[in-house]
Amino acid sequence: MIKEQTVVAGYEAELDNFDAEKRRVALQKIIKEIEAGTISLSPTSSDVNVHCHTFFSYNCYGYSPSKLAYLAKKAGLAVAGIVDFDVLDGVQEFLDASELIGLKASVGIETRVYVPEFGDKVINSPGEPGVAYHMGVGLNKPAAGTDEDKFLKSLSDTAQKRNSELIERVNTYLSPASIDIADAAKLTPKGNITERHIVQAYARKARQVFKDDESLKKFWSEKLGTKIEDKDIPESASLMNGIRAKTMKRGGVGYVQPDGGSFPSMAKMNQFVMACGGIPTVAWLDGTSDGEKNMEELLDVAISSGAAAFNIIPDRNYTPGVKDQKLANLNEVVRICRQRELPIFVGTEMNSPGNKFVDAFGSNELSPFVDDFLNGAYIAYAHTALQNTLGVGYLSKWASKNFANVADKNIFFTAVGEKLEPANIKKLRKLSKDVSPEQILKML
Repeated sequence: MIKEQTVVAGYEAELDNFDAEKRRVALQKIIKEIEAGTISLSPTSSDVNVHCHTFFSYNCYGYSPSKLAYLAKKAGLAVAGIVDFDVLDGVQEFLDASELIGLKASVGIETRVYVPEFGDKVINSPGEPGVAYHMGVGLNKPAAGTDEDKFLKSLSDTAQKRNSELIERVNTYLSPASIDIADAAKLTPKGNITERHIVQAYARKARQVFKDDESLKKFWSEKLGTKIEDKDIPESASLMNGIRAKTMKRGGVGYVQPDGGSFPSMAKMNQFVMACGGIPTVAWLDGTSDGEKNMEELLDVAISSGAAAFNIIPDRNYTPGVKDQKLANLNEVVRICRQRELPIFVGTEMNSPGNKFVDAFGSNELSPFVDDFLNGAYIAYAHTALQNTLGVGYLSKWASKNFANVADKNIFFTAVGEKLEPANIKKLRKLSKDVSPEQILKML
């Protein structure tokens, strides 16, 4: 038994290999172990996480798309989805892995956008008026050479330019633990680095430069202005967060205030997402900023350019056992989404040490919203499956033709998401593109 566990652990570790072929082979071996009964899967629950970042942007545990699909299936998640920053590099791998392992899946992208109508208000990017984290869910990677492909490339190129300039500024402060962009790029399979990769690269370079613990603690204590303990080095969550706050966030030595030209507009991002078959999705922080206090107005702006869904990170929006303003804001934003018939997509990002794999949906604070969150995940999955197979997704011309209102559309996509098993997705490909909603449900 111990030998079998060791073998399985090896396969699981290989799922995070930067070599895609090795990940593919490891997943096939794991599926065989599941079939043999060596690996046990939890029964499917009402838990969901459709906002997992992968190692193609930053996952603090180093998880690949294949690893996330496997872990989600093993944990019994009803639906799981990935959302990477500025890239769609993990989309096909996650969909393929999920179909193989029998997981209901969705895919997405996250970036920062500029909202000119809120140019004087902070929205959900702290200290940055007019700038908002924004998403697309259920979209396909665009064909090479298309306008959408060029737009997608511009997101990554712009981010990497910002990162390169950031490193130059921070290097001056953190010398002699200076890095170049290649030090961060090697931490992710396709070189799509984020601030968190840069932080990790600095932590590792400092360890190389200061080989004994005392000199390393002294270096970071002086640079961060706080006492660093043995437990903090070389790469603790508190150290990494401290480096990021001191050097990269607002007030940090490497921070530069973005303006309206630093990011694409929300309207252009929405246009890109819809052109790729996805659902433009408003991302919400916690309802405390000036922009999010005007949520109805912000939604009017977002919806006018195509936004049709809402994203919440539940875990950071309540304190267990406490009825506070955070929880009141969560209740209010869910009420607004219900009133506007906006599907709610939720999940823990896993882009920071300590993030959970799945939210505590059984808690007193989140249990009233379980149906909202589960139905939103079903809609994300159903849209992804129907858009990829027949082009009849949530915002398609087909949907506009077949549903008189959003409420009816939500009922249909929720039902498809609940009934459609991954093994039956292939059956959808045999249907006509002018199939009726009733025919799809009958097939299921």
